[in-house]
Amino acid sequence: MPRNLELHPDRLFPAEPSLRAMARELYAGVAGLPIVSPHGHTDPRWFAGNETFGNASDLLLVPDHYVFRMLYSQGVALEDLGVRNRGVDPRAAWRLFAQAYGLFRGTPSRMWLDWVFAEAFGMGVQLCAETSDLYFDTITEMLSTEAFRPRALFERFNIEV
Repeated sequence: MPRNLELHPDRLFPAEPSLRAMARELYAGVAGLPIVSPHGHTDPRWFAGNETFGNASDLLLVPDHYVFRMLYSQGVALEDLGVRNRGVDPRAAWRLFAQAYGLFRGTPSRMWLDWVFAEAFGMGVQLCAETSDLYFDTITEMLSTEAFRPRALFERFNIEV
């Protein structure tokens, strides 16, 4: 049975109470500021063309080398994930990802993906083999809307260049 996907608001803060309080205060002061990051995993062509992303695999699996390298390191063929193989069924690739999602436990990739799943796509249960199709269908449907085009997401998440 799938578990709920719940993100603790203090998940990245220190456990020590006085440090955690300080971290909360510092975060509150910058949380609404634009994101200015020298590192990203976005293709500039996404924003230039502003086309829809296609499906969940096209956005969250195929372009993310942290994700596909982890899966590859555990014996999943890159071609089966759609990496350098546009002929793969994206749902089948997503199912492989979901079946192996436990491998990401405790990694920055897992923290990021769980945030994306919960906050950007509103998923309330954790990704696993049992919820794979629910995730794929929900994310893919949302990606077909204007609200999930690259420039809309750029604005939504307050990113500056």
